[in-house]
Amino acid sequence: MDRAPVAHGLPIPTLSPSALIRSRPVLSRELLPIPMTPGGRLDINSGVARMSGKIWATLWKNDLRPPSTAVLIVHPASNFIGHYALEELAARGVAAVGLATRYVGNDSALIMENCLLDIGAAIRHLRELGYQRVVLVGNSGGGGLAALYQAQAENPTITHTPAGDPVDLAGAGLIPADKIVMAMAHPGRAVVYTEGLDPAITDEQRPFDRDASLDMFDPANGPAYSEEFVERYRLAQIDRNRRITAWATEQIEALRGYVRESAAGEKVAPDDLPFVVHGTAADPRFLDLALDPSDRQAGTLWGSPWAANFQPASLGHLTSLRSWLSQWSYDHSRANAYVALPEVQAPVMVVYGSADCAAFPSHARTMYEAVAHDRRELVEIKGADHYFQGRPDLARIMCDHIAEWSK
Repeated sequence: MDRAPVAHGLPIPTLSPSALIRSRPVLSRELLPIPMTPGGRLDINSGVARMSGKIWATLWKNDLRPPSTAVLIVHPASNFIGHYALEELAARGVAAVGLATRYVGNDSALIMENCLLDIGAAIRHLRELGYQRVVLVGNSGGGGLAALYQAQAENPTITHTPAGDPVDLAGAGLIPADKIVMAMAHPGRAVVYTEGLDPAITDEQRPFDRDASLDMFDPANGPAYSEEFVERYRLAQIDRNRRITAWATEQIEALRGYVRESAAGEKVAPDDLPFVVHGTAADPRFLDLALDPSDRQAGTLWGSPWAANFQPASLGHLTSLRSWLSQWSYDHSRANAYVALPEVQAPVMVVYGSADCAAFPSHARTMYEAVAHDRRELVEIKGADHYFQGRPDLARIMCDHIAEWSK
């Protein structure tokens, strides 16, 4: 049945430390080596990682009461082996698994379609371990990835990456999850990236030669930002993304002309190049709280928007031609929950925080509305930011919902 949106900010019973210890089950934790499905291209720097042929996950569970359901938490590049929800979920009677894909800690050459292969390998491994049900949780940037995985596992159609490299998802035997959860998630990296792409940058090599009419950091424009400014701004963001996409596509084709003879006498040419994208934390919602209203504070996950806009540690500054098309391109990246969720037949729950400054209320509502069936639920956690900083009680509420949904 269609579950109406609900909000939770209920008081948590206060227990003494000794009572908390007595009330929690004894849990075990183990590291899972999972056979990695080859991706076909050299896009992982570490030779050790390539030769091992493995991806890794952490499994938390109660050995005294072995669970029949595993909850798998995924993200394209973040290290979820130490995810904050694992122990809490395991304490609620499920096996909790945090996955690290082959691109853990480095998304500069990431191919989303290979991440689907990694999720598929993890779900297959959990089935082989005896888990009867698997619930797939896309957390943060894992939301679009989880939605695409489920859509392709239910009805595989992808045979090539956006750059044209073979990736046979139809032949990969992807096993669908029983249910999926979008947890504190945005709809996909390309979507949220474009929403933060700085349109005032008109020369990709000169980020501080700026178009003042499209500069959200120019006090003449706001905040507050006018409706007319935001409309022009959003269109210009998409235009910039498309300019980079067109350039990347042209460069991939041009590389075919740089042929040299190897020591073995083979004709070889480079097939990818790295490049830098400046200005990726320029979403007007970071400064104007009247846009997409919520309980959030002004700012980004990386601090001040102006500094984060150019900080290498913030989103998507370092990438490659092929990775851009698969991961960041507004028109080519497939990991888009808005597009994938209408194809998903499994039950879907969307959980979001009212104080999240990265995954906004409109993201959650639009993903919920994109689900084409009535086996869906939308949950708002009042006061929760993206990482539940300083509020473990609210993180426990999210885990309550996921554990209950997993039954």
